[in-house]
Amino acid sequence: MAGLLNKGGIMSFLFVALGGAIGAMARYAISLIPVKTGFPILTLITNIAGAILIGFIVGFTSNKDNISGNTVLFWKTGVCGGFTTFSTFSLEAFNLLDNKQYTLGGLYIVLSVVCCIFGILCGKRLASVVKL
Repeated sequence: MAGLLNKGGIMSFLFVALGGAIGAMARYAISLIPVKTGFPILTLITNIAGAILIGFIVGFTSNKDNISGNTVLFWKTGVCGGFTTFSTFSLEAFNLLDNKQYTLGGLYIVLSVVCCIFGILCGKRLASVVKL
């Protein structure tokens, strides 16, 4: 553990922890939205939004020397990592397939992967036109 702390310093861990807490609370807040469907739409929306955000962060910070590494860690690893959820996606996909809802499960898997990758592209494109 000491070696890990030396690599980025304790502040890096604190930035990730704070961002992760914010992302996780936002994720939890979204999960409280009442939805009456057999399709895991909230997880899909959350993961697409997170993909757009991480794409924006990567695109926006790629050529900026004035943005600290801790700021990038806060947003990318912390907020986006706490907000998006691969494990919930995997569980929901498994449950759909396990309940013999093969079409819905397959659709969920394909939509999740394709839309999230497209979301990253959109986020990066958005970052290229935004001037902050």
